[in-house]
Amino acid sequence: MEELRILSPTAILGYGFPKRSFQRGLELRPNVICVDAGSTDAGPYYLGAGVSFTNRNTVKRDLKLLLNAVISKGIPLLIGSAGGAGAAPHLKWCKDIVKEIAEEEGLSFRVATISADISKEWVKEKIKNKEITPLKAVPEIKEEDVDEAIRIVAQMGVEPFISALEKKAQVILAGRANDPAVFAALAIKKGFDPGLALHMGKILECAAIAAEPGSGRDCMFGVIRDDHFEVEPLNLERRCTATSIAAHTLYEKDNPYELYGPGGIVDLRKCVFEEVNSRCVKVSGTKYKPNSEYYIKLEGVKKVGSRTICIAGVKDPIMIKQIEGILNEIKKTITKNFGEIRKSNYNINFRIYGRNGVMGKLEPEPIIKSHEIGIVIDVVAQTQELADTICSFARSTLLHHGYTGRIATAGNLAFPYSPSDIKVGEVYEFNIYHLAKVENPNEIFPIKLEEVKGGK
Repeated sequence: MEELRILSPTAILGYGFPKRSFQRGLELRPNVICVDAGSTDAGPYYLGAGVSFTNRNTVKRDLKLLLNAVISKGIPLLIGSAGGAGAAPHLKWCKDIVKEIAEEEGLSFRVATISADISKEWVKEKIKNKEITPLKAVPEIKEEDVDEAIRIVAQMGVEPFISALEKKAQVILAGRANDPAVFAALAIKKGFDPGLALHMGKILECAAIAAEPGSGRDCMFGVIRDDHFEVEPLNLERRCTATSIAAHTLYEKDNPYELYGPGGIVDLRKCVFEEVNSRCVKVSGTKYKPNSEYYIKLEGVKKVGSRTICIAGVKDPIMIKQIEGILNEIKKTITKNFGEIRKSNYNINFRIYGRNGVMGKLEPEPIIKSHEIGIVIDVVAQTQELADTICSFARSTLLHHGYTGRIATAGNLAFPYSPSDIKVGEVYEFNIYHLAKVENPNEIFPIKLEEVKGGK
């Protein structure tokens, strides 16, 4: 092929996209439609709970447009990190929506589902063979980490997608996947340079976020050729510039010159960004360096308890000036009042918006300059009942706490909601965020093929 044309409809499946932009993309004759459906950006909860962070109705809306398009055009649809976190329940959730649409719309196609779930026995064997290494700022993995994990997934590269395409699948639903790999797979299968393909995938996976003005809810189009690729937004009110594409190349990276992925590194040292016209950018010079050993990223979560929060506002300037000391006194009162409960059974945190609620200890300007602050009382405990109890006590104690210079006694806090205490539910945290060595990049990503036949 002289070129391969890729349509990216939205940054995350379920975020939505304008029909006009999408139709313009279809008129440009794409060879494939690719979309990322997940991320760890939403935190560990969704992997642990087995639910999607996107809404079913919005995902169905997007999928209905995508499925009708690829079936009518006779082109493949590739979806990565299905259901958000890409584990078995997420993959099933997404597949159920696909089959529901097929039944309603009378669509027939071959679908491939690629599992990304990893067994604990497999991980333990890798630990024994010293074939797992931590990512930066992550401790060495232990077998107890594996035992505590609720779910473990691996982030697949392009190879499982290529295998599914070779099996003539028209719709590919993949579990947890490397974001650029979803968009690069067909291009690499067709023989295009993997460095250019993965770099283009890095841009397209966020759709029009890389345009000006940027948006994750709009479409982007990419064309890869022998020695370069071009990208442009499909909404005529947006444009790509050399600056916007170069900036997005740096997005979510700790090294400006290298993009790490399963099996290798995309070398960006010699890449060149050129504006083809007022809306389109050409990128060349990107190279690919395969690693001598193939590593994939593992993601696992454990349950740490249940959460209850309370949101409150403070307006009194006398209290605001003393807030650090006041909150320390509240914590001491809680510890004293619940002395029979081990402190390890619960954790209480006060997030102060107006001081350092966003960045915490990293806040460069911790001095409060606002005339008001917002406080989130955040309690995580072994049980929901204990979290409710500690949060309730903290809220009532802070509400009526006496402090130096206090004038009014009606209450220190303003509550925007009733009930004031909100049960958030189960809390998870990542306890596996490591790289695992594999001999075959397909070995742990089984593919299941199925013929879907619509009802009409």
